[in-house]
Amino acid sequence: MPSDTSSTPAIIAPANADRDSLHTLPLCIIPVQTLGLKSARMIKNAQLNSVVEVYRDREIGSGQVEIEKLPQKFNWPASPTHPDFTLLRKLAVMPSYDVYSLRVQLRDHGIEVNQSDALRLSPDKTKELSGLMRNFTRPLLSQIYGDVAGGIETFEDVLRLFRDPDIEKARQRLMTMAETLGIDIFTIPKFLEDYADIFLSLSYYRQCLDRITPTVYEFIDGLKDIKKNYQMRSNMSLMSTCEEMRSTFTDLLVSVTGRLESFERATKDMWTGLSAERFRQLERFIKAYHTTMGGILCALTVKMDAWAEAFPRANVGGPVRRADFIMTDMRHGLSLIRKITKSAPSLSDIANAA
Repeated sequence: MPSDTSSTPAIIAPANADRDSLHTLPLCIIPVQTLGLKSARMIKNAQLNSVVEVYRDREIGSGQVEIEKLPQKFNWPASPTHPDFTLLRKLAVMPSYDVYSLRVQLRDHGIEVNQSDALRLSPDKTKELSGLMRNFTRPLLSQIYGDVAGGIETFEDVLRLFRDPDIEKARQRLMTMAETLGIDIFTIPKFLEDYADIFLSLSYYRQCLDRITPTVYEFIDGLKDIKKNYQMRSNMSLMSTCEEMRSTFTDLLVSVTGRLESFERATKDMWTGLSAERFRQLERFIKAYHTTMGGILCALTVKMDAWAEAFPRANVGGPVRRADFIMTDMRHGLSLIRKITKSAPSLSDIANAA
């Protein structure tokens, strides 16, 4: 039977949870031809392998297909290579599927998306991050307008300043911002859009890090219990794996935390001699790390979610069961994680380039 293909654009909208996720990619936003893929997702499984999830059901679980088995699944010919197979292989090697990493990676691979807003966080997530965003919106407005910025809570409030019914007041605010930043008044909307987006990305990564950090430390504490167990201590392979995981996950937390703190320090420095060019330098600085931060946080999230699902409480699963899970699921993908970290540009190189 021939593969079920169509050039008709997908009409399936990605769920908010997929748009906001680090490790799920709804294929409806990618120009796949095979109809059976348009409602599927590419996900990172517990072993950090990319697979196509063709269905998910609360009762029967998740139906996953390995990338290399897709031709058999969809009856694609061996030659020539089906374009969807080529496309999905490119997607499979991407370390994270968060929207900010995808912008970089899809562009590098020359892959378009079907929907203009597909690579943006959902409105619900954006609203959820508004508290963290205040740290970035208030300084901008305070620097330019002083006390008028006191009522700013969301970035929509920033835009509302320029929609004042008093046309002369709104015009004066725009002129003040343009003069302070050293830009043309007509480029302010683009500047504000970019400004909001880059700091929204930092807020998003910070929230992801804050969410997963306690679970990482709980997991590391669990490793200590396994290493103390008399029965487990004689298993040298297990002991070596536990130590490798402790070291790797600790280093990952230190790495991504350090980068976020570097960005936050750079943000504070930006207010000395504020200009559009200083912001553009910081923007380039942060974007250079989107793929690395997304990849690290994706790996940590996938691993810790798998552990939390298998052992939701400290009294669930004994040392033997936990040791088996570590050896069969948790240890896989560690070399990939280390590769992501090593591939990151150095902070000094980016700073010098900026």
